[in-house]
Amino acid sequence: MSQKITYYAVIDAKTTVERPYGLVRRLEHDDGPEDEGLRKDLSWSFTPLIAEWKRGEFDDELVEVSHAQASRIIAYFRDLWESGRQPPTA
Repeated sequence: MSQKITYYAVIDAKTTVERPYGLVRRLEHDDGPEDEGLRKDLSWSFTPLIAEWKRGEFDDELVEVSHAQASRIIAYFRDLWESGRQPPTA
């Protein structure tokens, strides 16, 4: 069972925390962390981005956001993807 969830907005030079180009989360379990990224169908799937970012191997930035902010970001992506648009990227 997950004990803690930490959300991160994925941003670059053209995006902001309010309008990121991705959202990832780390679920803390007794047997170690599990990292997931938000998909276009609004499900979550494995991503290596958080581990890569922590090792300095990811060029863009991850910014920790609250659960409330993550909910707003999910709503942003839902609206964006339902209209067939994509978030801007560098």
